[in-house]
Formats: sequence, C-alpha cells, structure tokens
Amino acid sequence: QTEDGLQPALTAPEILEYVPGVERYCDIDVKQVCNIDSTNMSPEIWSQIVRAIEANYDHYNGFVITHGTDTMAYTSAALSYMIQNSRKPIVITGSQMPINTDSTDAKVNLRDSIYYACDDYSENVSLVFDGSVIAGTRAKKMMARSFNAFYSVNFPVLARIQDEHIIRYLPYDPIREPLRFQRQVSDSICVMKLIPGSRPELLAYLFEHYDCIVIESFGVGGLPEYDGFYDVVRQAAEAGKLIVMTTQVVNEGSNMEIYQVGQRVKKEFQLLESYDMTLEATLTKLMYLMKRFEGDYDAIRRHFYREINHDILCAFES
Repeated sequence: QTEDGLQPALTAPEILEYVPGVERYCDIDVKQVCNIDSTNMSPEIWSQIVRAIEANYDHYNGFVITHGTDTMAYTSAALSYMIQNSRKPIVITGSQMPINTDSTDAKVNLRDSIYYACDDYSENVSLVFDGSVIAGTRAKKMMARSFNAFYSVNFPVLARIQDEHIIRYLPYDPIREPLRFQRQVSDSICVMKLIPGSRPELLAYLFEHYDCIVIESFGVGGLPEYDGFYDVVRQAAEAGKLIVMTTQVVNEGSNMEIYQVGQRVKKEFQLLESYDMTLEATLTKLMYLMKRFEGDYDAIRRHFYREINHDILCAFES
C-alpha cells in the first residue's frame, strides 16, 4: 500500500516467507522474472516467463507463477498455448488482497498452488484460486473484489483443494504428446465489441492496422445488416484478413447457424467462430497460431478448432 494506491513491491523470496511450512511439500527455489502490476502484462513478458520455464524445465518437478488477478486469465490461456503438453504442472495463482494484510487470500492460494504442483497427477497449465483448480484456457475473472474471483467457463473445474486434499473431478488421462514450447506470439490482433449502433467505419479502421479482428457479437452471434457492415467484412476477407466471431455472453458459447444474421455472414465469408471458448483463450490461441503459421491462414483455420488444454468442446467445423 502506498499513497498512490497498491503497487508491486515485495520480492519473490519475501513473498515465500509469508507461507511458512510449505517446505514440508517440496524444496523451493525462486526466480523473479518481473515485478509489475498485471495491467502492464504484455506478450513480451509472456515470452520471458516461457523462457524461464523452458530454461529450468529439466531441473524441477513443477512451477508456480504468482500473478496479479486482472490479466491472470489471459496469461493462463497464453501459457497454455506457448507451453503445450507439459507433464509437469505449471500453476498460476494470485490474490484479491496483498499478502501482507491480515485478511488476505494470498497465503492460502499460494500454499494450495504449491501443494497442487507437488502432486504426481498434476499436469499442464492451470490456475489455482480459492480452492479451485481451473484449466488454463477456461479461467475468467468474474468478481472484482470477492475471493472466489475466478470461474471455469463452459468446463468443469479440474479439482478442488481443501485441507491438503485434492478432489479431482476428471479421470486421470496422462499426457502422451511431446512437450512443445513457443517463445513468441503475434500481437497483430484486436477486439471489436459490438453495441447497438456500432459504426462499420471503426471496423474498417481496425482492419487497416491489424491482421486479425475478433468481433464480440450479441447472443449466439451475428453481424448487423445496416450501414455497410457486410461490405467492410467482405473487403477484409478478400484482403486476406482473419475474422473471428465470438459472443459477449460468458456462458454456453456461440452458434452462428441459429439466426440469419449469423448464418449468412459465416457462410459467405468463411469466418472462424469461437463457440464455447473464452475470449481470453480465443485471443491468445490466435496470437499463438498467427506466430506459428505466419501468413498461412488455411493452417490457422485448421488448427484453431483443435483442442488444446480443454479449450474447446463444441466446434462443428469439418
């Protein structure tokens, strides 16, 4: 706490001092990659985190990343794509209150995360918060201040942690695919949130400056039929831009086949659709794919619907 509000100050060793007793679980080393407010998170810092884990991967059984809550869902999704098929757990956690306050949730979240990272059945990227273990691609911050801040969207929580017990809700399915690291992602992507009366000129401007636009539509998904929206999308599609439709509704996902305003534009321009993916997963998966398959939009389209760390269930594409 400072005169100007909360700001990062504690070092990684100092944070660990607030959870005495975790040495019963394991031997812990600490590395401070950065010390920022999570509002300042960027793809470059994601790259630094990935490089730190890759450099140390063979020396440790698991990893715990402490992170501010405001962009933690983006980071957990991004790391799910940048570090795939990890047989070792990569756990992200944080808190709603500073760790040095009396009523903080930081201590229990950090202790739970370390405990979960020590378990032989823990794998891949996950977010641990308020006793819930959430797949990295399914987490979303739903509460601004409450301790149960993160929900698992359109997918069950992987487990609950209570009194040093891990209650798992999915059968153990060990990872068999080879470990994959990708150190960088593309940042040529932007979101346009539709509102009643949105102007197509804004969409045209975004297409001038970004290679991929994610359009947050209403309900199950559709595009306004007034004022030339279709013309803007047509021109962008012909120019090779990547266009992805998602929904502003948190739960149950999109399905553009239901209404004419969705079905028509999807068929005519072969748009991608996020279905039950979170916005955070949609964006970071596209950032990952755009870097991996630079300029090859056919490859991006093929891989967009391939499931990674439980990110998508109900894609209807062939």
